[in-house]
Amino acid sequence: MTPTRPEILIEGSRDGATWIPYEFRWKPGDLGRRPAFMAPHMPRLDWQMWFAALGRCEDAPWFQAFLERLAQGSPPVVKLLAEDPFPDQPPLYLRSTLYDYHFTDVKTLRAGGTWWRRTEMGPFCPTVTSAPEVP
Repeated sequence: MTPTRPEILIEGSRDGATWIPYEFRWKPGDLGRRPAFMAPHMPRLDWQMWFAALGRCEDAPWFQAFLERLAQGSPPVVKLLAEDPFPDQPPLYLRSTLYDYHFTDVKTLRAGGTWWRRTEMGPFCPTVTSAPEVP
């Protein structure tokens, strides 16, 4: 195990201004979502996302392919996630940002129901786009 909890947040956008996160079934995302118990089940995608977050985008070609398939709205790929925030049409842009997650303290949890706090560490991979180029 590692002393920190790096996590990759994937967000999609149709206009490049409003970003909506993709939620995974088992890994942290929404700061108010309670951690899930999954032992002995080991969810493959969520586990691979954790390993990808420990390295660099260039070291995870599968992750880049995953983003491309999300941008296409691939049904088998989208079904791996908790829900599809773009059920009618895939987003034109996808970005991935690396965060360092930590549990909040008991006082914060009781006061607002927030389980996690996170610190942005920067972009993980370049933004993927399926938007047509403008001459």
